[in-house]
Amino acid sequence: MACRIVQAVVRGEIDNTVEGKTAGWVWLAGREQPVTLELSGDCWRDLAGARLTFRNPAPEVQVGLSLDPVQRGMIGDMTASRKTKVALVSDEEAHALRAAGQDVPFSWKNSLYLEWFSEANGRVLIESSGFELFISERAWKMDEDAEEAQKLANLHAMRDAMVQLIRRVDPMAGDDEFVWEERLKESERLTEAFVQVREKYGDDPDAQRKEAFAMGWDGLLDALAREGEPQEAGENDDSWPEEPEFEEEEETWDPASLLIQHPLQEKAQEIVLRGIDLTRAGNEHPAAHVLNRSLMQVSGKMAGALNGGDYERETGFVLALLKRCLNWQNEALAACMELIDAADDPDHQRAMEALRDSIFELREDIVNLRKELKEN
Repeated sequence: MACRIVQAVVRGEIDNTVEGKTAGWVWLAGREQPVTLELSGDCWRDLAGARLTFRNPAPEVQVGLSLDPVQRGMIGDMTASRKTKVALVSDEEAHALRAAGQDVPFSWKNSLYLEWFSEANGRVLIESSGFELFISERAWKMDEDAEEAQKLANLHAMRDAMVQLIRRVDPMAGDDEFVWEERLKESERLTEAFVQVREKYGDDPDAQRKEAFAMGWDGLLDALAREGEPQEAGENDDSWPEEPEFEEEEETWDPASLLIQHPLQEKAQEIVLRGIDLTRAGNEHPAAHVLNRSLMQVSGKMAGALNGGDYERETGFVLALLKRCLNWQNEALAACMELIDAADDPDHQRAMEALRDSIFELREDIVNLRKELKEN
């Protein structure tokens, strides 16, 4: 994901008084010296030619934050007037409304949005509507055409960053377990890239085209361009023909008949349900979320690898998915041990220990299945 550092920001400066170059200094909680920015390109018109100073009223040390002290690279979108949805209720109330299927009330506010593409850390982002800001007089002024050109350059920089993140696998590389492992990793990187792109452009009026460009989906861009072209008289109409009418027949098809559930996947699903049930009352513990998320990943991936259907999965694909399941099993076991240590009630502790034993058993079953597949 993007390196988001807003939580740790104490204060900072962005200096775009020299056209074509943007400098900056960002002080982070827990660091004595500021992070220095040396970037090519200009801010949006509201900051172009000026010096911006900002301060976070409630900074916190950001655990695990790794950011090089000197950030060199390309500027991204930098503005103090990006429109952002801000919820009008607390996080707890918003969560309750979403859980009930209701809309969360919000308003649009100007937000500070400082983005750059670092040679060392990739895409870095500071985004907040709660900072204190001061903008100096301008040393030079940017016109609308120059701003559009800079935004286009920023869009290209976003596309380049996503290309580096995804790193596509050679489709002709083969179909053994290790190639499938790389393909699965690529799929996860692709998902991560799209999440970043969607977060950035989701509220943009031209979101579909910008998302397609940033993701490198040139075929979709071409299709969108054709949709925007006026249709000449006499051209084929793409509208669907009217559907023929059929007499209604009694439903006899059972959708479940197409799905043959593998015994190990059934076991994994049962473990998921037990995990959710055992952590229902104590889900405030961070390990409860890790446990359930990991067990759900195992169950879902095993369904994709093992459950029956109209085609037989390639062995390399199944081996790669099962290998990833072992990693999630390890995470689930570690989380389960945390919850056992934190349990106050002896009955609950014994139930968690039984869940741990079931996870161990399923892990052993997966190891044995991988061994069997490799030997065949």
